[in-house]
Amino acid sequence: MTAPGARQRRQMHLAVQAPGTGSTTVWAGPDSGSHIGFPSFRHLAATAERGLFDFLLLAEGLRLPEHKGRIHDLDAAGRPEPLTVLSALAAVTGRIGLAATADTTFHEPYELARRLASLDHLSDGRAAWHVVASSDAFTGENFRCGGRPDRSEGLARAAEFVTTARELWDSWTPGGVPRPFAHHGRHFSVSGTFDVARSPQGHPVVIRSGESAGDSGGDSGEDSHEEREFAASAADVFLAGPPGTPEAGQALYADVKRRLAAYGRRPEDLKVMPGVTFALGDTDAEAQENAAEIRKQQVSPQGALFALEQVWGRDLSGHDPDGPLPDVDPDPAGEAAPGRAPIADRLAVAARWRAVAEAKGLSIRQTVIETTGRQSFIGTPASVAAQMDELVTAGAADGFVLRPHFTPGGLDEFADRVVPLLQERGVFRTEYTGATLREHLGLPLPVWKG
Repeated sequence: MTAPGARQRRQMHLAVQAPGTGSTTVWAGPDSGSHIGFPSFRHLAATAERGLFDFLLLAEGLRLPEHKGRIHDLDAAGRPEPLTVLSALAAVTGRIGLAATADTTFHEPYELARRLASLDHLSDGRAAWHVVASSDAFTGENFRCGGRPDRSEGLARAAEFVTTARELWDSWTPGGVPRPFAHHGRHFSVSGTFDVARSPQGHPVVIRSGESAGDSGGDSGEDSHEEREFAASAADVFLAGPPGTPEAGQALYADVKRRLAAYGRRPEDLKVMPGVTFALGDTDAEAQENAAEIRKQQVSPQGALFALEQVWGRDLSGHDPDGPLPDVDPDPAGEAAPGRAPIADRLAVAARWRAVAEAKGLSIRQTVIETTGRQSFIGTPASVAAQMDELVTAGAADGFVLRPHFTPGGLDEFADRVVPLLQERGVFRTEYTGATLREHLGLPLPVWKG
């Protein structure tokens, strides 16, 4: 209980994204388990719920990654469909929010709105939708639409998609009466009667990611103007890139929050939650050793050559990953691997890599390890709790989406050792006080627009 006159500490929100996508995942380490077996998902969800997290986020994989025409064995070889997994998790969890990534390029509004509303009913109001807009022709080949929209067209389609989904959810009154809907826009023209009643939290929570693809050179990319504007207009949670520095986090946070007023929204109506990684140890030195070992496991010899080829735009399979960087310059026009974002300036990235390698005498693999990954928080549980608290207190975030390195136990140590320290600081809940995800996040119920 807060003492009279005491200042209320800013409360932190925490979520977790299941490992399985991106360069943060360790695929073959001794602690790595199945990325497709339900027990792995159940374990992570149970840990997150034990830690009183707001939600668990699952990514969507719509095509197997390839390299040189072959299935790329340094990434997920198959990934279950998120809404199916989350529907099963709804039956074995009671409070944790359940967030599914779903692409607006390859789904249709009625179909996806129906599935999300169904998950919200199955979970008693814990569903969320992580909105992504693909511009990947490689993935598009799996779908009858084929091809790909350009980036601006994809964002416009995504915005209309979210608007249409909300019109469908609002076609049922809060009292449970269905009404006909009709939407006729640039990208979608649909009409009829929606067959799922209004869900327990009105609408599933909408999450928008602001991270750009960056490049293989370790640049995380910036949250673009368009993505920030999208989040301000239509999202409940903004999944931002790692804050980098407190100053950079504060600048992003302030910029996103100031945009809300143009849409009649309050600062508290959108939660800014950067995606972050962590490495813990009993001492700071041990944490640094653990972080270094994780980075080694993330970048295998084969993975180092793959990263090198993405920067150089050339076939470098004949090079020794324990040897020096190639003498040849990158090919600025070289193709990226299918499904991978092209690097905007290969020559500049290669120049940075060369400078690092020459200054420290590094091999190819060592250079990739040095330049392509750093944990956001490294230290003892007390140190990490303090770092996270400082960022939230400084107005650089409302909370964080944790990205553990291992499946399924990568969150266990954080939940058991860091969360209690955040609770002692008075900045994180000691129990769930609401039933729905909107209540966990402190978000208002959506106003019915019938």
